[in-house]
Amino acid sequence: MATTQLEAQATAKNVETLSTSRSIRPQRKIVWGVALVALLSVTAVMSSAILPRIKARATVHAETAEMAVPTVTVIHPERSAPSKEIILPANVQAFSSAPIYARTNGYLKRWYVDIGAHVKKGQLLAEIETPEVDQQLQQARAQLATANANLKLSQITSNRFQELLKSDSVSRQETDSAVGAYEANVATVQANEFNVRRLQDLQSFERIYAPFDGVITARNTDIGALIDPGSSGGSKTELFRIAQPGVVRAYVNVPQAYSQTATSGMTADLTLAEFPGQRFQGKLVRTAEAIDPVTRTLLVEVDVPNPTGSLLTGAYAEVHLKVSATSSAYVLPVNTLLFRSEGLRVATVNDGAHAQLVPVTIARDFGDRVEVVAGLNGDEAVIVNPPDSLSPGATVRVSQAAPVLGGS
Repeated sequence: MATTQLEAQATAKNVETLSTSRSIRPQRKIVWGVALVALLSVTAVMSSAILPRIKARATVHAETAEMAVPTVTVIHPERSAPSKEIILPANVQAFSSAPIYARTNGYLKRWYVDIGAHVKKGQLLAEIETPEVDQQLQQARAQLATANANLKLSQITSNRFQELLKSDSVSRQETDSAVGAYEANVATVQANEFNVRRLQDLQSFERIYAPFDGVITARNTDIGALIDPGSSGGSKTELFRIAQPGVVRAYVNVPQAYSQTATSGMTADLTLAEFPGQRFQGKLVRTAEAIDPVTRTLLVEVDVPNPTGSLLTGAYAEVHLKVSATSSAYVLPVNTLLFRSEGLRVATVNDGAHAQLVPVTIARDFGDRVEVVAGLNGDEAVIVNPPDSLSPGATVRVSQAAPVLGGS
């Protein structure tokens, strides 16, 4: 009886357990379903937030890479004209110019010409008082007179002794002494004559004359001024400065690139600001035939006739020279140049996509343009306004080419 009750209880528990498990299974399915729906919702939300950012980042990267490639404008070099006129600064100087100094000490007695005076060769310009020289000349003349008197006496004595020697009235020794005294007096007279002529020349320097026809451009002394020729070690006193303006010289420094075309005989015109629209025709007469190692230029001289004296000595002028350009000369705007530590460069695009830096040599600077005489072949596509950071081989994008340069 007791056993039957226990079995009945066990059977009832099993039935209860089975019914409980059957009721839990639908609940688990519901929980998993809710979790799955939540997961899908979260995934959808994250996808909707992250994917646009990823796309935006990729777009930014692409745009950045696109913008990193600079867009450049290119032009082609223009060949220089085979013959051109170059304008160079020049200094106008008189064909002949000289300072006038005194040759003797003294005081200026008077002057006869002032600045701007036209004088002839040999014309008296000034007079100097030289009392010391005058006294020395008088003393020298007196010494010459004494020497001449001694010479005459020694000549008479020498002649007498030579006559007496024939009759053995005097000894040979006495005769030789008399003849020697005569010869010594001859030398003394000659020395005194030379001294007198020297002092006469110094006295003649009291009068200052013009060395050639010209114009007095400076007077640096006045009446009563002490005149020092510099013979005693002092500073020389420049009395006047004279210039011959009938023909003027213009000295010009021609750039080395045109040194071979600057030859004697070629025409060269002079222009000055005070004569607008007027040209003074001259001729290149000589060159230094050497390049200045400092300026890399050739010094040339242009002579210009100046019969009316319109061209003033010391004026600034411009010389117009017709020169032949080199066959490899090209013209580029200045905004194509790159100034690098390794030297002057221009940037070119040879394959349409990559930049190259080409070293160039400039002959002339026109202000907004330059003339390149080395480094270009003429078929290059030269970049206008190249970036300072541009490096050889850098990728570039070429836009429409810039207009061709005008004639030089």
